[in-house]
Amino acid sequence: MSNPHLEPDPVFAGAPLDRARRAALVVHGRGQTPDYMLAILDRVAVPDIAYVLPRAAGQTWYPAGFMQPLAVNQPWADHALDAMAAFLARIAEAGIGAEDVFLVGFSQGACLLSELLVRSPRRYAGAALLTGGYLGPEERAPAGSLAGTPVFAGTSRYDEWVPLERAESTARLLERMGAAVTLRVYEDREHLVNDDEIAEVRKLLTS
Repeated sequence: MSNPHLEPDPVFAGAPLDRARRAALVVHGRGQTPDYMLAILDRVAVPDIAYVLPRAAGQTWYPAGFMQPLAVNQPWADHALDAMAAFLARIAEAGIGAEDVFLVGFSQGACLLSELLVRSPRRYAGAALLTGGYLGPEERAPAGSLAGTPVFAGTSRYDEWVPLERAESTARLLERMGAAVTLRVYEDREHLVNDDEIAEVRKLLTS
């Protein structure tokens, strides 16, 4: 079966990929397109990075809630993770290694990138997980090392899609895997990326 998430063309923004020193894989949430993340990048305003923004087939990376049993979201979740690996390989082909690649995701995109970090740990330039957590209903055990990767995780204690407990357990797990994690919990009542998170993403991308 072909991977439906590789059929739509990604969006490229910022510096040209073949001339950039650093890159970022930027992943949108459920019901969104790369345009949503482009608006976030406009607010972040760090232009000297090559941004690669994948586009989910049908505007969703997997069909059910992210804390459902893993089998419920298959094969879509694995297709999505395989797509992330393919885009990272494309970035590597441009001469940018993982240690110079940032991961930035919101909502379902943040969940997908959390799962990527848990399943395929390595040193990245950094990760910004904006309201997300690893997949599945169970606590996960650490396996592998993130080798000091800086991770910013932002979430609201009132978010209706991502329970605070899962955001916290994801932060703990990534820390146990060797990431340098900053978790910020907000009082927002809306499912959004707030100005403090924008400032933290800017700090991450310019560090």
